[in-house]
Amino acid sequence: MKACLIHGPNLNLLGIRETDIYGRDTFDEINRKIKYHAETLNIEVRIFQSNHEGEIIDVIHDARNWADAIIINPGAYTHYSYAIRDAIAAVRLPAIEVHLSNVHAREEFRHHSVISPVTVGQIIGLGTMGYLLALEATKHLVERSHL
Repeated sequence: MKACLIHGPNLNLLGIRETDIYGRDTFDEINRKIKYHAETLNIEVRIFQSNHEGEIIDVIHDARNWADAIIINPGAYTHYSYAIRDAIAAVRLPAIEVHLSNVHAREEFRHHSVISPVTVGQIIGLGTMGYLLALEATKHLVERSHL
C-alpha cells in the first residue's frame, strides 16, 4: 500500500511559526513520526512539501501513477484553490484532508474548504496526530476497496 502525503504552503516552518496554534513539533519531527507510523502500518509513504500551487498539482497528478491514496494538508490553499481541488478530483484517488489546528475555531475565512467536497474526509484540530490518524484511515479505506 502506498500513500502520497502533501504538506502545503508554510508547513515547512512548523515548530517555528505560531507554535500556540500549530504546536511545537518541527516539520522534520512530524515527518519522522509520519514515516515511523506508516512503517508500522505497512504503508509506503512519500512526503512532499511545497509553497507553490503548481508543484502541489504536479505531485497530485504524479500520484495517480503510483499511490493508492492521498493525504493532504493544503494550508491556506484549502480556502481558494480550485486548481488543487480539480486535480484531486481528476486523479480519482481517495484523499483525506488534514489540518493541524481547528480551522472552525479560527478566523471566518478558514471555515470553508473548497477541497473537502472531493475528499473522503477531514481530520481537523488534532495536531500531528491528525496525520497519523489519516494514515490509519488510508489503510482502512484502501483495504476496504480491495474486498
